Amino acid sequence: MTTTPEGIPCWYELGTSDLTAASAFYADVLGWTIADAGMPGMDYRLGTATDGGTVSGMMALEGGDAAPPPYWMIYFTTEDCDARVAAIIEAGGTMLAAPADIPGTGRFAVVADPQGAAFGLLRPLPMDAPMEHPAFDQQAPGHGNWHELMSSDPEAGLAFYAEQFGWTKGDTMDMGEMGTYQIFGGGGQDLGGMMGLGNSPVSAWLPYFGSTGIDQSVERIVAGGGTIHHGPAEVPGGAWIALATDPQGAWFAVVGPR
Repeated sequence: MTTTPEGIPCWYELGTSDLTAASAFYADVLGWTIADAGMPGMDYRLGTATDGGTVSGMMALEGGDAAPPPYWMIYFTTEDCDARVAAIIEAGGTMLAAPADIPGTGRFAVVADPQGAAFGLLRPLPMDAPMEHPAFDQQAPGHGNWHELMSSDPEAGLAFYAEQFGWTKGDTMDMGEMGTYQIFGGGGQDLGGMMGLGNSPVSAWLPYFGSTGIDQSVERIVAGGGTIHHGPAEVPGGAWIALATDPQGAWFAVVGPR
């Protein structure tokens, strides 16, 4: 059996105000095949990349006018969901959804770090071998590729995640008035970067999905009713990024060659 590492991105979940429209948008922009997950009593849809790897889940937001704005949530692996939630609360974080079992998948919870950025935890069911096409794969188009934390206190944020997941500091980049961009890693690879709030009104996580061509991705985002807020912009290493909102307002980003 493979053991579960701590803090590796493993799932991406969209809560949206229009599930049908969002499904069509991401199918076009990221090349996903969207299908019903078959969960009893709930319209939960799965986004599968062209290589057959299941990357994401999508669901309609409940609560009508009281529902939160549409959002993407990143889930990180943990060996013990309940113990991790307890440790996060002790460290000043918040539990947003208590640990619960998903039949055939594992045990999950939703929490927020001490600065208020929400994220998910997942203790996957034991597997005999690693997944052939995991949701997070920096070499695969349509998969999770990078993870950015905008934080009201990025230094405290990094200390929190280092304590919870064992994440380590990588390179830093000076972004002028935006402050320092701190790359972080886990499991022997770079996972993403942390920075100040910038234009974000609250602390939040932002997922990046892999693209086969950034200009084509931007064209599809705009044609589908989404909005480009930054980019295309070149980043160190030669890749290009674009930050966007989908037609319902959920933030996401794409990264790939030009």
